[in-house]
Amino acid sequence: MRREGQPPSGDVAADEAYEGLGSTFDLYSEVFARNSIDGAGLPLRATVHYGHLYDNAFWDGERMVCGDGDGEVFGRFTRSLSVIGHELTHGVTQFASGLVYRGQSGALNESVSDVFGALVEQYAAGQTSDQATWLIGAGLFTPEVQGEALRSMRHPGMAYDDDVLGRDPQPAHFDDYIQTDEDDGGVHLNSGIPNRAFVLVADALGGHAWERAGRIWYDAMTTRLPADVDFAGFALATAHAASARYGEVSAELDAVRAGWHGVGVTIDGRAG
Repeated sequence: MRREGQPPSGDVAADEAYEGLGSTFDLYSEVFARNSIDGAGLPLRATVHYGHLYDNAFWDGERMVCGDGDGEVFGRFTRSLSVIGHELTHGVTQFASGLVYRGQSGALNESVSDVFGALVEQYAAGQTSDQATWLIGAGLFTPEVQGEALRSMRHPGMAYDDDVLGRDPQPAHFDDYIQTDEDDGGVHLNSGIPNRAFVLVADALGGHAWERAGRIWYDAMTTRLPADVDFAGFALATAHAASARYGEVSAELDAVRAGWHGVGVTIDGRAG
C-alpha cells in the first residue's frame, strides 16, 4: 500500500504503520548506530488489516502484523507507536540474543520490547523520562474500557481495571512473581518486574531515557546473553554494561543496582 518515499496512501492504518516503522528505524539508527533491526539493513515490512476484528499485533519473524481491533474492546493497533516499536524490537531480540520465549527469559523478551517500544515513542516526541507516560498501548482501548493502556511500565498492575477485562495482573516486584503454565510461563505478566526496574533506572538518571538507561539496556541485550537468561543474569549483564560504558564508579552503575534492587532482583546473581 505504501513503499519507502511514497506519499501517504490515505489508508490510516497503513500510514500509521509506515510512520511507525520509520520512527523505530530512526531510534535504532540515530541513537544506537544499528542499521535496521538485524543490524544489516533488513527492510522493514508491515501487514495491516490482518484477519477480521483481530485484537492483537505481533512479529512473525519477518514482519510486523497488526489487526484492526474488534471496535468493542480494542481499536486499530497501529494507533500506538509504542506497540509498533515493541513488535519490531522482537525482531532485534531475535537477531541479537534469541531469548527463549518462556519463563523469565520470555518475560525479559517481552520487557525488552516494552522498553524500546517506549523509547521509540519518547524519542519521536522528544520526551524526558519524567515527561513520558511509560504506557504501552495507550489509546488502543475503546472508550467503553476502564483503562489507560495494555501495560504500565512505571506502575505495573495499574494499567486497567475493567468489569470485562478484570484488573491488570502484572506484578511490580519479584516477591510477587507469578508461577504459571499459561502465557508461556507468564511472559506478559512477569515482564512488569524488569519493566519497572528500567523505569527506576531512567528516572534516577533523568533526562532522555534513551541516552543512558537505554544505552545500558541496548549494550546488555546485544552482548552474548544466554538464551535462557533469568532476571538476575540479565541484571548482571546491565551492571556489566553500565560499568563498561560509564565506569566502575559511576552514577549510571549505582542507578542500575538501585533499580534492580527496587524490584527485588540483586546484581550478584540472587533474586529476592
